[in-house]
Amino acid sequence: MTTAPGTYAPKPGAAPLPRMITAQAALETKMLLRNGEQLLLTVIIPTLLLVLFSSVDIVDTGKGKAVDFLTPGILALAVMSTAFTGQAIATGFERRYGVLKRLAASPLPRWALMTAKTASVLVTEVLQVILLTVIALALGWSPHGDPAAVLLLLVLGTAAFSGLGLLMAGTLKAEATLAAANLVFLLLLVGGGVVVPLDKFGSAGQHVLGLLPISALSDGLRDVLQHGAGMPWGDLGILAVWAVVGLAAAGKFFRWE
Repeated sequence: MTTAPGTYAPKPGAAPLPRMITAQAALETKMLLRNGEQLLLTVIIPTLLLVLFSSVDIVDTGKGKAVDFLTPGILALAVMSTAFTGQAIATGFERRYGVLKRLAASPLPRWALMTAKTASVLVTEVLQVILLTVIALALGWSPHGDPAAVLLLLVLGTAAFSGLGLLMAGTLKAEATLAAANLVFLLLLVGGGVVVPLDKFGSAGQHVLGLLPISALSDGLRDVLQHGAGMPWGDLGILAVWAVVGLAAAGKFFRWE
């Protein structure tokens, strides 16, 4: 529609930056939730593990109800599955198919694209936490502790895993990212204190595995939610180091093509 010579409505040009980020974040979230493999990693596997290991005495989780030990670890697994595994695989294939290259040439800045991806991860994690919390409460979970400590652990855990996921997606080929991300997911599921207590791996193994981000996140959440401890500064410190190193490395080595 023309309102005057040389004047057009609507006015052509890029949308405001906040609107572009919101639209991209909504698109990223829809694509993630419509992907069957991503739903398997982010929703189905954590839910099945929580229900199975809480209902059947497979692993010795120590004193108290199994669900009280398992729920913090499963929440940590949910963060890893979304921020690391799912994001690494999705971003890796977007890079392979040239999606990132084309988006980088759009009015949306590269940092805003990464912000939108992070927002998508956070939205998905909120949905995961709500679902797993409802299921855990139905299974008899009795959470304790400071919600602020839980929130800080989840935020730092998300930052740590996001940095590592983007680093993998931005440096490896898509097929290698797919294989490596799934392998890491399985290894950390077993050896990251999610369903198997770290003390089962011996003193030396416990100290080494305790430095992993999944172990720090699951142990920190367990200290707060199961034992009612205060702010787990040691675990927060480990997650902060992983977050700084991972995000810095991703920013330096990430290749858009």
